[in-house]
Amino acid sequence: MSKRQENVLLSMWVVSLAATMGSLYFSEIRGYIPCELCWIQRIFMYPLVIIIGVAYVQKNVRIAATTMIFAIIGGCISLYHYGIQKLTFLADSAPSCGQVPCTGQYINWLGFITIPFLALIAFTTIAGLSIYLWKTLKEEK
Repeated sequence: MSKRQENVLLSMWVVSLAATMGSLYFSEIRGYIPCELCWIQRIFMYPLVIIIGVAYVQKNVRIAATTMIFAIIGGCISLYHYGIQKLTFLADSAPSCGQVPCTGQYINWLGFITIPFLALIAFTTIAGLSIYLWKTLKEEK
């Protein structure tokens, strides 16, 4: 494994850890109750901290396909969640979910940064870095 690949794995781990800690901060410290879609996004983000952390320790870049799948699925859910928060035609047809509506916005920094948007950025970053790692693996063969 090259030093660049090692740094990419570390970057992926830092992003997943920051996203996980951020979601825990919002729910446990700020007291924001996660909606159903937030829980689903957590299901795809939280394991990445462990998966990527173990891969980093083992110097295993072959984990790229797995992290890419988790990040793409989680990113699609984040994109939909962000859409129902910001696009009226999606919000009007959004299913009700649990005790907290998925269209609710606990934060709205600069008029567009919401919690699902932050998750989308994290998933997109991890997916992009995973694709990069996957391509470096293909080049080595």
